[in-house]
Amino acid sequence: MLLGLAGGAAAQQVRPADEAPPPAATRAAPAAPADGGIRSQNIFDVKPDADQQPGYMNQSNAERNRVQPGNNAPLWRAVGNGVAGTSSLPPSQAPEAGVLIQPQVQYPGSRFTTAGEAWRQVRNIWIIPYGGALLLIMLGALAIFYFTKGPIGSPMHEGGRRIERFTPFERSAHWANAIAFVVLAISGLVMAFGRYILQPLIGTTLFGWLTYALKTLHNFVGPLFVVSMIIVFVVFVRDNLPQRGDGRWIFTAGGTLSKQPVPSHRFNAGEKFVFWIGVLLLGAIVIGSGLVMDMLIPGLLYDRGTMQVAHMIHAVAAVLMMVMFLGHIYMGTIGMRGAYRAMREGYVDDEWAREHHGYWHDDIVAGRIPAQRSTTHPTGPAAADVRPA
Repeated sequence: MLLGLAGGAAAQQVRPADEAPPPAATRAAPAAPADGGIRSQNIFDVKPDADQQPGYMNQSNAERNRVQPGNNAPLWRAVGNGVAGTSSLPPSQAPEAGVLIQPQVQYPGSRFTTAGEAWRQVRNIWIIPYGGALLLIMLGALAIFYFTKGPIGSPMHEGGRRIERFTPFERSAHWANAIAFVVLAISGLVMAFGRYILQPLIGTTLFGWLTYALKTLHNFVGPLFVVSMIIVFVVFVRDNLPQRGDGRWIFTAGGTLSKQPVPSHRFNAGEKFVFWIGVLLLGAIVIGSGLVMDMLIPGLLYDRGTMQVAHMIHAVAAVLMMVMFLGHIYMGTIGMRGAYRAMREGYVDDEWAREHHGYWHDDIVAGRIPAQRSTTHPTGPAAADVRPA
């Protein structure tokens, strides 16, 4: 499009100096595109507002080309006002293909009048600094908790009965979702904060290749995250419904305030909170906005405004999701003894189940829940002892 505009400028500049511009009545109107493309306007025919433009800017295009050859300020002023050029794409597929710069929009109470600039400032002034600060605060809080409280609970015991906590299918779904989340989180953090942290260290060229590779990986891993998230929700939704004892767990912060273990069912109230808010609510928002940004929702108009709103929603929800999942990852690895081993191997010992999930252990002892739910068996000296007590 720019080449066509530049060619028009060159054609006007080679007009002889003594040749007068054609009368306005005989000037041909721009023809409508025959291929159904976007109706364009010759920006050299756009007359500046006489009340706003001083001096020579009130002259005609031909007169201005004679006085100031090569002055393309009116061209870029028109482009900045959203004047569309020609495009071979139909409006149904690319409604803004002929628009180089978003048109100016008046925002009451704001000094920004261009939609694209307003979006850029929201990203750079609000989302990036406050999102980064929130992540650092969460990391700092987890570090303080770890160094003051240390890992909670008792470690796994090698002897005694083994209870199957997660089946192989449940662990596969969880690990697929966890790996996809980590890949998306790392690539998203690099794209958001890498310009301020990595680029000064590794240089512009390497940083450009890195962000391009991570952006591509982000787009391809996203669908895996969507599928695994749906499977995780279906598999674990039954055990995350509200049950007795959840209120007590919340009021005592899982026993942190009472300094006594608080019994819970298979998942405690904290895990249920992460499930409903982090997995369902924030997960749905992140997935929905991500599908919009990947242009995978049929029938949606993918113009600049739609993509900018989707980006802001995606970024905010993703930061909140990462903050929440940082706590979940902490408790599932170094924050609670035996939690990581339970997800890695699928089995916990009898004492661990009684200490951390007392109601769940009581149901197993009473025979209401089987201690072994799959055909696999744990390894170790007590491998065969999986019967309820």
